[in-house]
Amino acid sequence: MAGNSFGKLFRITTFGESHGVGLGVVIDGCPSGIVIDWQQVQHQLNRRKPGQSKIVTQRKEDDELQIMSGIFEGKTTGTPITIFIANTNQKPRDYDHIKDQFRPSHADYTYFAKYGNRDYRGGGRASARETAARVAAGAIAQQILAQKGIEITAYVSQVGTLELTKSYTELDFEAIEKTPVRCPDLPLAKKMIAYIKDIRKQGETTGGVVSCVISGCPVGLGEPIFDRLQAALAHAMLGINACKGFEYGSGFGGVSLKGSQHNDLFVQNEGKITTTTNNSGGIQGGISNGMDIYFRTAFKPVATIMQPQQSINEAGETVTVEGKGRHDPCVVPRAVPIVECMAALVLMDYWLMAQTTKF
Repeated sequence: MAGNSFGKLFRITTFGESHGVGLGVVIDGCPSGIVIDWQQVQHQLNRRKPGQSKIVTQRKEDDELQIMSGIFEGKTTGTPITIFIANTNQKPRDYDHIKDQFRPSHADYTYFAKYGNRDYRGGGRASARETAARVAAGAIAQQILAQKGIEITAYVSQVGTLELTKSYTELDFEAIEKTPVRCPDLPLAKKMIAYIKDIRKQGETTGGVVSCVISGCPVGLGEPIFDRLQAALAHAMLGINACKGFEYGSGFGGVSLKGSQHNDLFVQNEGKITTTTNNSGGIQGGISNGMDIYFRTAFKPVATIMQPQQSINEAGETVTVEGKGRHDPCVVPRAVPIVECMAALVLMDYWLMAQTTKF
């Protein structure tokens, strides 16, 4: 099975399954001599972990990280860092009833068709639980980038039809963690929480949007043509489970503007070149221009619903599938740290590339 690694110079490879012994990540290319705040890494894992509130899955996992290699006397050695996260609350029997059935909109059928077998316990390798490993690696990258003045902040900007229409510049990011839905507009967050709870009672699920802002990014990150910075960010976001869309800067909304309205005019600002607007989303020609990078990621409704649905089993027979066990009614609150950490992996990779080239 290919496709388990991400990045070029700062490269990660994840391993493990949802209901196996555990999962983890090997990080290759991390610079040596860096002191890592492991409590901060654990904090990001805690933001992603299940069972943290009433509006997410009630699976209880501590997600405590174990450092297996790459750290000596509290610092990175420059050798591969291996992190392991044990599964302590597996309930594979919750999936016995669908072990030979293809759940609608899951990876069951495609995995079976491609590999000839599959781990039906929570989707195995296809489970979103694998993202814990990405968060552990991305949280390390996030710390290194923060030391260079690059800050990455994500938040929930839409749940179902409830949409935050304010610009990120109008928001108080300190309010993101004040509610379990992680929307910085507190009155809207209250409505989102009520909506998710109602959706759960119906045995249904809902989708949403996570927005992300990267500030302090220097000019020059990104490679033209095929390795454009926005393309790498899109690759990272669309590789997250349930992600269905990515847009940066003005995105799809920009098509309704005229060129004279959309162009970002350059000005001198205290000896620094900036732009009067930022429809480009901080990236031009695939290279960061020093302005804030901002993008939005769309997540579909969770595929597992607590209602009967028609499907097919491995023998090609028509069956009725109904979800059981512990599942998220909406993934976006827990997707916030995943988006941040995947963005950090991209920026860390491109920052290292920039050290070998002249802007």
